Amino acid sequence: MSQPSDIASILKMDSEQLYFHFVSEAVAQQQIWILMDHYGSVMLNTEDEDCVPVWPSQELAEAWATEEWGECKAEAIPLSKWYSNWTPGLEDDGFAVVICPIEDQDGVIAYADDLDAALRKKEQKVAKKNGS
Repeated sequence: MSQPSDIASILKMDSEQLYFHFVSEAVAQQQIWILMDHYGSVMLNTEDEDCVPVWPSQELAEAWATEEWGECKAEAIPLSKWYSNWTPGLEDDGFAVVICPIEDQDGVIAYADDLDAALRKKEQKVAKKNGS
């Protein structure tokens, strides 16, 4: 069973819990949510990395689309497309992802290849559990 993806429960999670919640939800839903504007995917800059913010649900992505990102629209990326297009593209461009930034929380920074590996590992566990 998936954990709830509402903002109140997310705010209570530490970085590790947030990371695993994101991976579990992305695999369960078979998609990752990003914000898009007329230029493409929203980007964030941290002290060390340029990042694409990602969320496990449309609700959480839209909750972050305020102020300077108010014109952005949440868009679902199927995991198959994430694996084939986004992971290699992010790696080639030297971008990381920031998982689930909301309200006053910065989210968790991860490298695209590490996130890809975690997602695939979770998919294998789910498939094994379901006897596939």
